[in-house]
Amino acid sequence: MKSVYICFAQANRVELREEEVTAPEPGQILCQADRSLISSGTETHCLRGIFDPGTNWADWVKYPFRPGYSMSARVIGVGKDVTGIKEGDRVFSWATHQQYFKIASDRAYPIPKALSAEEATWGAIAVTTQLAVRRAELQLGETVGVVGLGVLGQLVTQYLQVNGARRVIAMDPALARTNMAGAHGAAPALAMEAQAAREQVSEATRGRMLDAVWDVTGYPNALNQCVRLLHRLGRVILVGDTPVPTQQAIGPGMLSNSIAILGVHGAVSAPSYSEWTPWTQREMTELFFDYLVQGRMRVKDMVTHRYSPAEAPQVYETLLRDRSHMVGVIFDWSRL
Repeated sequence: MKSVYICFAQANRVELREEEVTAPEPGQILCQADRSLISSGTETHCLRGIFDPGTNWADWVKYPFRPGYSMSARVIGVGKDVTGIKEGDRVFSWATHQQYFKIASDRAYPIPKALSAEEATWGAIAVTTQLAVRRAELQLGETVGVVGLGVLGQLVTQYLQVNGARRVIAMDPALARTNMAGAHGAAPALAMEAQAAREQVSEATRGRMLDAVWDVTGYPNALNQCVRLLHRLGRVILVGDTPVPTQQAIGPGMLSNSIAILGVHGAVSAPSYSEWTPWTQREMTELFFDYLVQGRMRVKDMVTHRYSPAEAPQVYETLLRDRSHMVGVIFDWSRL
């Protein structure tokens, strides 16, 4: 069958292309896309194509490039030797933005009946941000900060609430984003850059400053600002992977205050379940879905824009120009 997919043909050029998708092979399932979520920070970096040599970005992004990794879909075909999945099932996967696709059956995660397709699309972002919170080994009652309130920053804020933070201070220059973080428990939610927020952070913590701060910006100048929000022995969890790390500086106080910098990448998780390594991508996805079903986290109100995939060139042009008013941006594949 013919399938439409979104392609970055070259830097700053988005196209809709078509390909032939064949029947599923043994161990595979064939899926029809329902909704997919744009990871706006990652995907705009990929589209701009400005990377330092030797970075993960330079190794990963080769044009033509197929963006996306947060997909909810319906199973329309099942290959031989597949068990536990049947036609008609709804599944989440890390597939790119595409109308029809085949994946290994063990890379498909069932979507609970209580969740919508839109809610399920947050599964990949939820794994990355869950890893980011786990990486910090948060202690009950710590006061923490989140810098950068796009899709990842919003979920980090919610996970910190679930994980027992005493207070979450959220920072982003975009008022719409800070209002959203405030609605999910951040207090205070400051509409400013981290550099400008030091006085407010000091006041909110009675001069103690933060135990940990999550840099979720992807901007090279944010790291040194985050370092200055911490007290001695504090830690920065670096979630936003800048494509130009040669422009990144750690800033004053990193060594003299014994600050730890902890990196996180969504692909680095336990490859298989064991008692020693229980938190695989599947386990973390299922936990996130449980939190949504239980009402302990929510993403419905974080979807700010919905588009047909046919509008992809205009959507990405808007994201490149100014995404400060956009958080959850969804492609609705039923609109094709």
